Amino acid sequence: MESRPKVTPLTRPLARRSHVPPLGVHPTPDGGVDVAVAASHADGVELCLIDVVEPHRDPHDPARYAERRVPLDGPVYGVWHAHVPHVRPGQRYGFRVHGAWDPEAGQRHNPAKLLVDPYARGLAGDLTYGPETLGAVSAPRDPGEPDSPDGRWWVAERYGAPDDRDSLAFVPHSVVVAAHAGPPPLSRPRVPWADTVVYEAHVRGLTATHPDVPPELRGTYAGAAHPATIAHLTSLGVTTLELLPIHAFASEPHLVAQGLTNYWGYQTLGFFAPHAAYATRAAREAGPAAVLDEVRGMVHLLHEAGIEVLLDVVYNHTCEGGDDALHVSWRGLDNAGYYLHDGASPAALADVTGTGNSLDFRRPRVVQLALDSLRYWAEVVGVDGFRFDLAVTLGRTHHGFSPDHPFLVALQTDPVLGGLKLVAEPWDVGPGGWQTGNFPPPMAEWNDRFRDAARGFWLDAPREGSHGRPMHGMRELTTRLAGSADLFGHSDPPLMRGPVASVNYVTAHDGFTLADLVAYDHKHNEANGEDNRDGSDHNLSWNHGVEGHAPGADDGEGGGDTATEPWSAVVPLRRRSQRNLLATLLLAAGTPMLTAGDELGRTQRGNNNAYAQDNAISWVSWDLEDAARDLLDATRFLLALRAEHPALRADSFFLGSPRPGEDETDLLWFAADGATMDREAWAVGGRRVVQMLRPGPSEGDAHVLLVLNGALDDAAVTLPPTPGDAPWERVWSSSWDRPEPPEDLPEDDPSDEDAGTTTTLEALSVEVFLGR
Repeated sequence: MESRPKVTPLTRPLARRSHVPPLGVHPTPDGGVDVAVAASHADGVELCLIDVVEPHRDPHDPARYAERRVPLDGPVYGVWHAHVPHVRPGQRYGFRVHGAWDPEAGQRHNPAKLLVDPYARGLAGDLTYGPETLGAVSAPRDPGEPDSPDGRWWVAERYGAPDDRDSLAFVPHSVVVAAHAGPPPLSRPRVPWADTVVYEAHVRGLTATHPDVPPELRGTYAGAAHPATIAHLTSLGVTTLELLPIHAFASEPHLVAQGLTNYWGYQTLGFFAPHAAYATRAAREAGPAAVLDEVRGMVHLLHEAGIEVLLDVVYNHTCEGGDDALHVSWRGLDNAGYYLHDGASPAALADVTGTGNSLDFRRPRVVQLALDSLRYWAEVVGVDGFRFDLAVTLGRTHHGFSPDHPFLVALQTDPVLGGLKLVAEPWDVGPGGWQTGNFPPPMAEWNDRFRDAARGFWLDAPREGSHGRPMHGMRELTTRLAGSADLFGHSDPPLMRGPVASVNYVTAHDGFTLADLVAYDHKHNEANGEDNRDGSDHNLSWNHGVEGHAPGADDGEGGGDTATEPWSAVVPLRRRSQRNLLATLLLAAGTPMLTAGDELGRTQRGNNNAYAQDNAISWVSWDLEDAARDLLDATRFLLALRAEHPALRADSFFLGSPRPGEDETDLLWFAADGATMDREAWAVGGRRVVQMLRPGPSEGDAHVLLVLNGALDDAAVTLPPTPGDAPWERVWSSSWDRPEPPEDLPEDDPSDEDAGTTTTLEALSVEVFLGR
């Protein structure tokens, strides 16, 4: 391949133009492209047009490629731009940036490194983890060093000299993609928040083993929208599919050194390009445009089924890691302009995400990048909303987190984004990083307080009680059941967000699955190669006396010989605990979120941080034993109950009194003896039995009574009167293996109960009554 001439850095122009071209590379009607890239500290930027001239060669052989360099004009307010003729969709490209190499001042320009366009709509090729993709000179980290993985990986000198090896053959190439018209707005299901049921899933893991999805579609975007997948979601009652990251991403070098990959995808390489590995083989071979079409087709098919699509998006950091890691895009374009630094000398990254870097949302170009990306996925791909990973980072100012941050204000006021479902993960690992309840409307938030209250009441406290230690009470759980007004009710005017702002969950991708919550007291993350040091130790789980699943059980106690000790005693209690947690989640006020596979008893074998497990540990298993089918039926029943009865879908916070124009109090609490819970009753420590009455909001709507017994012994419960004095009908009990009453139900335990009747609730159980 011809040697490349040294390019003299361009002189900054004297003229300042008011127009800054749209960032990215966009085809124009004349057969060329408009190019613009932000690199505010650079002395010169080149567009590098790449052609594969010898396709038979190895992708990492530089002789495979030819490169044409086009100097860009600029900068105009930090943006370099040009119109380049005779460049059409499908063209590979990248950028080379000239400027100061001064790591101690935060400047890391190195024209030897081909950089991915942050606005690329498609990417071709894979990332190689070696010295070529590091900006500074580097050295290998060999096996045997402290905390080193089994394989070798390269680490750059933090303030070292620039590495002069060309990275063209070792990084993904950006690809020009033709413009697409977005789907018609009326195609969106637009499910009201009060009716929303979120299902968090991984594109590959959802269908990787699904027997009714054709093999060539398993684990793909097309598989996620296959009729068999949609049938499962609709039969459950799911309204909204939330997908773990599908932005193009890379793996951490230390994982690759161990033969692992980043499965979850929280290491973004491109905020506009779909992750190509999730597309079918046919789409991948056809190129980035076909990959995008497959993603758009997935969204369209899910919309046709009435299912919304939310994307888990990672704008808080990138895949480049710390200053000693990758140099593939933002770091080489404008390290000081994109990344949050600590203000010290020598310059060091401020890591509030725990990943090595954090994008600096005090910078307008960073805010613009996130907003442009969100609009693209909303308008061109047609998704219905976003879940923002570590969203506190996105609202950090010079003085810490602010709900009035420009980015958060833009989300509220943007004509495209303001009407979508927006969900914050309301924490990061920086100072003041826990902000649950502090995001502005219309955003909803993951409610970790709900997660901990549900686990604490049904698992942590009974575990303590089983060892003879005191069991804490139910005040925290009842606050969560009622919609968490203490967290989400603070607004101007008050209470405007409603309980739907609380995204309730018991499990998520991060942590134990539902089946593992009831089978493990401790994490078992050995497969991650970090000596079980990774993952949380605060699980609030309970193994019910024996660590691990019954022998032969691959789906949450669905197999094995459960007739022998200790399993004959442990397994039924574990199944009941799963049903208790599901009932708490699905019948509480707020927006419920299920984790894919929990309804099937999916286990990760005790791994509570399976981010690097792209295998059966993480994938949903569709080989269902009877116990898994029973759990699935219970989940379907509870969600159908929620959908059928408006009393279970509160859109406004409860007042504890009649609303204007209504006669009935909108929420009532009763003790086990049927007496109304007053201040003194709430003050009783260790109370473990409570009744929650939610009257039907309109004439003809059923009233719903939830009765919880969190004690280790059976409890006598006197039912309160229904509004209108109708009899209570027991419709579900977590003590039942299946949704319908067992055939051997005692004669003195009828399904219809009058007010004042005393009934017996089994230990650690939930029962649901309807008053029609």
